[in-house]
Amino acid sequence: MKKEALEQAKNVYKIEAECIMEMEKFFDEKAYSEAVDLLKNAERIGASGCGHSGIICRHFAHLMCCIERPARFISPAEAVHGATGYLQRGDVMIFASRGGKTKELLPILEICRKKGVKVITITENSDSPLARNADVVLKQYVNRETDKYNAQGTTSSTALAVIFHILQTALIEETDYKNEQFALIHPGGAVGERLNK
Repeated sequence: MKKEALEQAKNVYKIEAECIMEMEKFFDEKAYSEAVDLLKNAERIGASGCGHSGIICRHFAHLMCCIERPARFISPAEAVHGATGYLQRGDVMIFASRGGKTKELLPILEICRKKGVKVITITENSDSPLARNADVVLKQYVNRETDKYNAQGTTSSTALAVIFHILQTALIEETDYKNEQFALIHPGGAVGERLNK
């Protein structure tokens, strides 16, 4: 490995660790409480984003299913071709968009508003269309991406995942979710073996 590559690789730890530590400054207790309340009371949860944000939204949907909150990732492409039929009045849709202006998400937002679906937006831009039209806005903070061009979705993906981890962790407490429940739906792998002993 080139010297420059090794230095950049080791610097990833510092960049992402600093981001996570700084994120706590932007923790809005009221906004998170409202978001958790919406998620707790929703029969169904959708999540959508493009690119890296979309990939992390898939992770979030799985986290929700792991605590028995029915959820699915709704592809921006499929959403405008019928997939938003999954969501009904009172359900919750989460949009993840660092800039808050992702064009592919705006038609989905309009559908959600017309259907009476509650909207949570995760973004850095509180003055963006996705933020202004949300019921709850959770602030995303990113110091910089890890590559030298500050362009790849690295630190921003980690920051988004941390926000989703916060929501799941809080929901476990709010819903009094038991490990025995998780054991039933997770018999596979090393985790399943440990839970079901």
